[in-house]
This record gives sequence, structure tokens and C-alpha cells, in this order.
Amino acid sequence: MNRFVKSCLLTVGASYSLLFAGGDLGVYDIVVPVVESCVSGCDKNTYYVDNEAKLMWEDMIFSNACDRAYKNDRSACKAGDLSYAKNFCSTLSYAGHTDWRLPTSDELMGVSKQEGVFKNNRGADFWTSTPGEYGKHYVVFTVDGFRYARRDNQSNYIRCVRCTIK
Repeated sequence: MNRFVKSCLLTVGASYSLLFAGGDLGVYDIVVPVVESCVSGCDKNTYYVDNEAKLMWEDMIFSNACDRAYKNDRSACKAGDLSYAKNFCSTLSYAGHTDWRLPTSDELMGVSKQEGVFKNNRGADFWTSTPGEYGKHYVVFTVDGFRYARRDNQSNYIRCVRCTIK
């Protein structure tokens, strides 16, 4: 049994036969949550290429689940703590590429100061790979394009990038 929830959460239920100590053999429905990369059901292949910087930026939509995760300090879809953000980008398969990563603070500040670049954006903090003081990394606030240190366990939005030259 598969159920797809619009908030980019894929829940898989499987039936298993289990043998318990009393000899009872039963079939039980077990639901296992698996987080998708949020690509299915989203605008596919929406991205921005900065030819001068030689960078390609993903520009996927932000779902309500992303916004709730950001506001509630949890990880889901395109929002989460630093570990989740790094994993999200490093495992992303999007627009025909699999070499995505978190941007540096300089890269994200540069693109944030350009007008009308992203179709899908939030006026909020986005993770970068640039370390700050102990237990913190820099985020870029996309409204002003400046960086601020945030605790690694906080939830912030995610924007992935890749180099266009190898």
C-alpha cells in the first residue's frame, strides 16, 4: 500500500507476517515514513544559470510542508537543520544533474543581491556551507542579501547550487 501526501512526504505501508513468542502468526500493517527529495510533484527543471559566476541554481517550489518545517524548527522538503540541508543537496537529482551542494555564503549573497533571479523564493534565511563560530554556520537572509550566523540545529530554507564547469 502506497500513499502519497502532497506535502512531499511519501509514506509506505507494508504488511509483514510476524511470529511472536506465543506462536501467534499475524499480518500487521506497518507504516514507514520516507522523506522524498520534493522533486516529484514540483516544477521540474526550474533553475537559474549565472553565466558570469559559472553556477547553476535549483529553483524548485516551496510547499506548505517546507514552510511549516521552517517555522516549527523541523526538517522537511526544502527546509531543515544543517545536516538535513547538506544531505538534501548532496543527494538531489534535478534538471539532469546529481552534483548539487550547499552554496558558500559569498555565492548565495551574490545571487541574492540580483533582482528577479528566482521564480520560487522566500524572504528568509537560507543555509550555506560556510562555517561560523563553534556550532554555527552562516545563512543568507534573501531580503537584504547579507549573512548571519545560525546554530546548526536550527531550521532554515535550502537552495542548492552546482558548478557549470568541471
